[in-house]
Amino acid sequence: MTAILGAAAAVTGAASGIGRALAIELAARGCDLALADRDDVGLQAVAAEIGRTGQRKVTVHRVDVGEPAEIEDFARAAISAHPSLNILVNNAGVALLGQFTEIDQAQMEWLMNINFWGVVHATRAFLPHLSGRREAHIVNLSSIFGIIAPPGQTAYAAAKFAVRGFSESLRHELQTAGSPVRLSVVHPGGVATNIARNSRTGTGMTDNARRVEAIERFETVAQTTPAAAALRIIKGIEKNQPRILIGTDALASDILQRLRPATYWAPLARKLERVAKAGKAEK
Repeated sequence: MTAILGAAAAVTGAASGIGRALAIELAARGCDLALADRDDVGLQAVAAEIGRTGQRKVTVHRVDVGEPAEIEDFARAAISAHPSLNILVNNAGVALLGQFTEIDQAQMEWLMNINFWGVVHATRAFLPHLSGRREAHIVNLSSIFGIIAPPGQTAYAAAKFAVRGFSESLRHELQTAGSPVRLSVVHPGGVATNIARNSRTGTGMTDNARRVEAIERFETVAQTTPAAAALRIIKGIEKNQPRILIGTDALASDILQRLRPATYWAPLARKLERVAKAGKAEK
């Protein structure tokens, strides 16, 4: 197992959502933290909240994970401030709404630089240090969209499938080498964060009503809280679980994809439509 008490963790995307919930819960369990995000105000707020409830050492670092040089600087600063650092959580991510023909190449590259290359660059930057620890853990956030690929999510699904493939292959390499580093890949279903509201829209997507509808649909089906997601991830770290599914929707989608690997979308779309209508009716 990878113990949380007495550990030190680097967490990207820590100013909000799952990253923020993870930071708070890790600190509550006795873990020191190096928190990274582009949102300075959000980072300071998280650090202040942790400071009010405990005595853990917390450092904050403004980092754009789409910039490799900033990731390298973060790794050096985090390890310098926390020499015993032994957990890396690659959580930072963004979303992009629109069909493939509605998003341009620059937008797709922007998302890939953050959601995929950010994971790769951070793993490369921290891995030499982690490999020297007695026990260490890397947690890479993929998505249920790293298992299923809905229409309108070509960029996001491409990145999250890539995170899954990279993580699984690297885990096998670490196991073969007898490394002390364990690796978990996380597949959250719908988690109630602001990722949809903060998403960018494809340059060719001019129908604002469709954007509003997409956000509302996501928020209707996103039933898992960030706090619940954080608890599930921590359980996975402690038990060295290679694959962490979050939410009953993720579990159900994973099973459906296994049963109907090439034809899962039609029944899943019908189910999501029913859930969305039921959610609207309750409002």
